[in-house]
Amino acid sequence: MHTYKLLTFIGLNVLISACGSTTKSNFSIKTNSETNIISNAETLSIELLNPNNRDFDSIQLTLDTKIITASVDLSAIPLGEKLIKAKVFYDDTFEVALKKVVVVNAKPPKIYTYEIVNTYAHDITSYTQGLEFYKGDLYESTGQYGESKLRKLDYKNGSVVKNVDLSSSYFGEGLSVLNDKIYQLTWKEGRGLVYDVNSFEQIETFNYGQSKEGWGLCNDGQKFYKSDGSEYLWFLNPKTLAEEGSLQAYTNKEKLTNLNELEWVDGKIYANRYQKDGIAIINPENGAIEAVIDFKALKTKVTKHQGLDVLNGMAYNPKTKTLFVTGKRWDKLFEVKIIEN
Repeated sequence: MHTYKLLTFIGLNVLISACGSTTKSNFSIKTNSETNIISNAETLSIELLNPNNRDFDSIQLTLDTKIITASVDLSAIPLGEKLIKAKVFYDDTFEVALKKVVVVNAKPPKIYTYEIVNTYAHDITSYTQGLEFYKGDLYESTGQYGESKLRKLDYKNGSVVKNVDLSSSYFGEGLSVLNDKIYQLTWKEGRGLVYDVNSFEQIETFNYGQSKEGWGLCNDGQKFYKSDGSEYLWFLNPKTLAEEGSLQAYTNKEKLTNLNELEWVDGKIYANRYQKDGIAIINPENGAIEAVIDFKALKTKVTKHQGLDVLNGMAYNPKTKTLFVTGKRWDKLFEVKIIEN
């Protein structure tokens, strides 16, 4: 049996033929991992198995869309599910051997804690979806059909400074503010809404791309990051709002789904997980979950009522270096200081 050393990866073998000219599989991929999961601290290698001793001319190897060589340092590879493709050329045709792989983070997430700095009043009727500070002011997006709103808040006294009601056909989701424009997502409508931050006048809309739905939104001053309820974070061009790439959020064991409200905090993405009452801290370079914060105890401090729902809504105030956290139909907004243990 001929083998051809190529790389180090993992996965599930599939073989397809080109142009319908080959009726049987001549090649397959074998790796040094039998679990389909490998950490980004490892260097990967594979073999191209050739059980029929088929002569071939050349091989082209790719990882997703990137051409790779015989060894890959995974520390520079974004996490998540990948596809290794070996394109084997012979006799003026080719076959393609495929292998799905999953790259996870080498380290488990750290556990951060917090202390409550202040507690403020919050509208108990607000089904909070997104919060963000911009130039010292706090903006909020709320959800539910027929109830969705865009608001500017005076968080110190809990009052609403400005309010815009969305059309009843829209379910409001996350928001983010950049260059004096407010960008607000809708849930299943496949459309985002753009407003002038001063007048609250809607000035344009934008459509989603590959992302299935609109959940959370934040920005790093250069581009937007958008969640859709999966493990994916999508990069949006700040001018066109077109999706120009994505990350997958992973721990050292598995993907993290239900990513919801997003916030940019000192070079990291804070992501609320829907129905989990906690926040994951994500490295925007590779999708690694570097830390988690459990805010479950905050829900015990708000008024209990029939419409009370989960934690959702967080905003980082760069002036105070504190995080403001609330939930769906919570009557309190908590200002907290994150403690890195």
